[in-house]
Amino acid sequence: MNISFRMNAEFRSYLSYSRILFTIAVALLLNVQNLAFAQDSTATAAAAPAGGGDAAKGETLFKNNCAQCHAVTDERVVGPGLKGVSSRHDFAWLAKWVRNSQAVIASGDPYAVKIYNEYSKAQMTSFPNLSDDDIKGIFAYVDQAATAAAPAAAAGGGAVAAGGDAQGGGPSDLFVIVLVALVLVMILVLGVLLVIVSLLSKAVNGDESEVAGKKDFMTNLSNSLKRISMDPAIRSATLWIFVLLVLKATLDGAYSVGVQQGYAPKQPISFSHKLHAGEYKIDCNYCHTGVNRGKSAHIPSANICMNCHGVIKKESPEIQKIYTSIENNQPIEWVRVHNLPDLAYFNHAQHVNVGGLECQSCHGEVEKMEVIQQRSSLTMGWCIDCHRKTEVNTKDNQYYDKLVQLHASESKEALKVADIGGLECSKCHY
Repeated sequence: MNISFRMNAEFRSYLSYSRILFTIAVALLLNVQNLAFAQDSTATAAAAPAGGGDAAKGETLFKNNCAQCHAVTDERVVGPGLKGVSSRHDFAWLAKWVRNSQAVIASGDPYAVKIYNEYSKAQMTSFPNLSDDDIKGIFAYVDQAATAAAPAAAAGGGAVAAGGDAQGGGPSDLFVIVLVALVLVMILVLGVLLVIVSLLSKAVNGDESEVAGKKDFMTNLSNSLKRISMDPAIRSATLWIFVLLVLKATLDGAYSVGVQQGYAPKQPISFSHKLHAGEYKIDCNYCHTGVNRGKSAHIPSANICMNCHGVIKKESPEIQKIYTSIENNQPIEWVRVHNLPDLAYFNHAQHVNVGGLECQSCHGEVEKMEVIQQRSSLTMGWCIDCHRKTEVNTKDNQYYDKLVQLHASESKEALKVADIGGLECSKCHY
């Protein structure tokens, strides 16, 4: 009876510790869930439509008609930034300006004349077919987007992670801290359970001295961990796990030599692909002129930049760097991001012009990158895997007719790049 009473007291004590640790773990998980819910609520609130018009419809109209010349912030593009414009003018004036800006200027409106002269007398396109609801929707979208952009810019601080934009970010610091805390709690709970099992085992075996010798929780836990650490099987397993982890880290390091996935160097001029290729939808071929004709896609020259920036944002400090480069007859020293080893041959025209591949297939969603980075590994295994999976576009191309016929006689699957020599060493290695 005495043994049973002490055993029950010890057991209740250990269960109390277990409940405390379990409560801590549950509280941490609930905090993480609440934080995620709060972030989702914030994002939802930021996406709430602005009043005065259909912002969703206005977004489509803005991007199709206005985005080429105007930004939703204070930034000057071809024309002035539109942030706060609906609060500076009444709707009647804005509607007249959108439908026929030249008529407003001709009427002698002081503000219209001022803007016209300030922007080198560039004539704004008239949109007489837009209804009042369309125009209200456009300015509702501008107000909403400008409001959402302000806190985002403040929170982002202009920093770009090494992993790129929001698509490829790593785990947050909070997540890592919570994960480590949960692991520690699980280890402690495991220790408590081991102590309880040990205690019950001794009690069942009638070893009263062992039960009576247990003074407190920390002593029990310490003794249990000491016995575990002295077990030869556990020590051997721990050693082998350590050796295997070191071996894996070594092999991973060896395989990653020369792989620059995620590489996003700072460029001499802050060029935003997200702005040019994303918002303004400038075709990649306009700047990278060799992509359809040769091995290299070509880095754009300063003259290509000046096709637009000879009149657009001339006062920008970054654009002034282009002017300085031209005046000093010195090329802009762009830092190459995607760089294959000399032993590998790659032809852009073969893949883009003949194969019909999109730039995003290898370079990722460039139109969403503020700072360009290498998204794909560009390793030999990555290329071979693509050749094994990619089907050859043989439609309306007599060059492939005989190959398709021969392939169909031996296989029911579609003709892949691998079937026409895409895995031959000499294709990529001289």
